[in-house]
Amino acid sequence: MTVRLAITGATGRMGRELIAEANGRDDAEVVLAVNRDPDEGTVEGVEVDDAADFPALVADREPNVVVDFTGPESSVEYVEAAADAGIPAVVGTTGFSDDQIDALRAASDEVPVLKAANFARGVQALLDVVGDAVANLPGYDVELVETHHNAKRDAPSGTAKSILGEIEGARRTADGQTGEQRVHGREGEAPREDGEIGVHALRAGDITGEHEVLIAGNHEEVRLTHRAESRGVFAAGAVDAAVWIAQQEYGWYDFGDVLEESA
Repeated sequence: MTVRLAITGATGRMGRELIAEANGRDDAEVVLAVNRDPDEGTVEGVEVDDAADFPALVADREPNVVVDFTGPESSVEYVEAAADAGIPAVVGTTGFSDDQIDALRAASDEVPVLKAANFARGVQALLDVVGDAVANLPGYDVELVETHHNAKRDAPSGTAKSILGEIEGARRTADGQTGEQRVHGREGEAPREDGEIGVHALRAGDITGEHEVLIAGNHEEVRLTHRAESRGVFAAGAVDAAVWIAQQEYGWYDFGDVLEESA
């Protein structure tokens, strides 16, 4: 089966990567590409339509899955339109408010919705091991540094928040700590407190994405690092997710579900 994709934000960084990725595969094809300002006629040979016409275009082109990497507000609109049409959605957008997440979850009561902060397989591997590393090193200091290009909107990144969730979950289990102990950057007199997790967001140039967890204590340190060298990594994972979710029942999914079934 060749999965028919609708790509939103088609002229953006990830939109272009998604279209290029789908064009090189036999299990997916782009039948609809939209953008809020469709000033470019085509991307990678695919015509770009006006996002204002998205519901009508979906009805006409009949995609199997909508793939969205835009912004929180527009992402919710696209997913709700997809749910109205009975079409699954893959969401790679980050920076949602709690109310926006609730709206996405409401859509998953009607159609499959897969939301992930990162579609790199290596990041999923990092998420799988970071909790164990923290749990096995009780009392050690933990710092997280994430680096992205200078146009990234949200900080810390969605991936960093996912990593922090794993760290905090491990500490709750191992040490009985509750709540967040995140300290975002430091300035002035700021001695490190026991149990805090330092969080640092760097924005520069056109860096695709890097996340490093530093765990240090007892005259030793452990560093867990993931570095994406191309946005094509994320595009490949997102298209993998779209092909997978096209066969699923309604519900809420993440990228780990895709990798678990394909392992």
